[in-house]
Amino acid sequence: MHQLALIIGLLLATVIAVGLGDRLKLPYPVIMVLIALGVAFIPGIPHLDLAPELILPLFLPPLLYATAKKTSWSVFRIRWRSVVLLAIALVVVTTAVVAGVAWLLIPGIGIPAAIALGAMLAPPDPVAVESVAGRVRMPRRLMTVMQSEGLFNDAAAIVIFQTAVAAAVKGSEINGWLAIKFVTGAAIAVALGFAMAWAAKKLMHFIASSTARSAVTLILPFAVYIAAEEVHASGVIAVVVAALEMKRRARPHDAAERITSSSFWDVVELLATGIAFGLIGLEARDVITETGTDILPMLGHAGIICAVVILVRAAWLSLLIPGNLRRGDGLPPAGTKDVVILTWCGMRGLATLALALALPTVTADGSPFPARDQIIVTAIAVLFATLVVPGFTLPWLMRRLKAQESPAAEHEVEMVLAQRAEDAALAALDEAPFLHDLPVQRQEAITRGIKRLSEDLVIDVPVPCDKKGAVKIRHDSTVAIRTIALDAARQEILLARNEVGVDPETADRVLRRLDLRTVMLQK
Repeated sequence: MHQLALIIGLLLATVIAVGLGDRLKLPYPVIMVLIALGVAFIPGIPHLDLAPELILPLFLPPLLYATAKKTSWSVFRIRWRSVVLLAIALVVVTTAVVAGVAWLLIPGIGIPAAIALGAMLAPPDPVAVESVAGRVRMPRRLMTVMQSEGLFNDAAAIVIFQTAVAAAVKGSEINGWLAIKFVTGAAIAVALGFAMAWAAKKLMHFIASSTARSAVTLILPFAVYIAAEEVHASGVIAVVVAALEMKRRARPHDAAERITSSSFWDVVELLATGIAFGLIGLEARDVITETGTDILPMLGHAGIICAVVILVRAAWLSLLIPGNLRRGDGLPPAGTKDVVILTWCGMRGLATLALALALPTVTADGSPFPARDQIIVTAIAVLFATLVVPGFTLPWLMRRLKAQESPAAEHEVEMVLAQRAEDAALAALDEAPFLHDLPVQRQEAITRGIKRLSEDLVIDVPVPCDKKGAVKIRHDSTVAIRTIALDAARQEILLARNEVGVDPETADRVLRRLDLRTVMLQK
């Protein structure tokens, strides 16, 4: 019962953190970490007894799925260099440098345990980045870079970590099969992600209830992740591929389902994020109490490694972004501002915590795992340094650098998509059956409504209603004609969403307004 009460308390704290974040203009995950840390020291607060091996399977699939739904395959077609250079190469470089520094600093850690430490500290957390950067009008070109990095870097880090821990436990060396293991696991995960997305869509077409279809999307990420891990593939990559493929397979006439699913996933993402970041605060309490006064020298080593983590990211971005990362992306070379922002947004989160807690306590011969306490203290310290500090200072940094996206620029991008939707609707209207059978005044009224579509989609004008709240529709044929036009508009936006150069989140905003108009029309 105490465990259940603690979980309910974390859910309530998440809601409070969201309210505080809205009032203080601060990211709620960071506030949640501090709330959980403060509450954890209240006498009588129980310890959350959650098996370390369950943290990633419980929280990572839904949070990865929710983040991946906001992007598209087209983004990865132009951002593949970002994935290679940040999600894979930077993870490897960070792991190697941190492992080297840890091996020199920490007595008796050994090379495999040092590599495990480097792997757990290497990947920035996509959920933390999305939660923090999304509130400060981060330029979309930078957000897509960070999303591309964050969705795949956990895969490389987890493979390196698991291999290093196995070597440390057995007392063996890390062999050269690591790269082959990663590539093979990634290939299997991609195939599994496609297959399970196809199966999920077939199941959803069989189910009539939009609520039940939304439930399928909740089950899918867990099923994909577990299936991938069972066949020794990458659960991270499998979940991301499934999410991208589910969005690609979206149908124009699923308006009600998209509205229900979007609201459903907003709640799931909020609560899962709150509990996940609350765990960081609770575990920090446990680390402090278990290490006692021994934590002070450990913090000295942790501070050095934290600086190394940040400097490696800054150096890597400074060297590679201007020449390589932007090439072929259709964007100008990145300058110092972009390097500073992307470095500051290298926030560690759930994966770092879960991997730290997954460290075994003893090796195969019964001896303690090398430097386990120091590794966990270092992981928690890097979490706080890269999450809490940037979380509170990023708004100031964005204003200082004058790098925030202007509302006018966002409006202009939405107008382009909204105009495409209007043009498609008008083209469908010309071919609509029954249109010419209606009175001329009714035909003109329908045409005028469609011609205002682009303006309405941007300023979000509601469909006109009478005093009873019912949509003013006088004839079934009028409903059918408008539905045809709106279906064509939605189809155009879904096609645009998968085009290179179109921001998926902007397309989703326009599509949501079209969906709302369609649902109101059908009532």
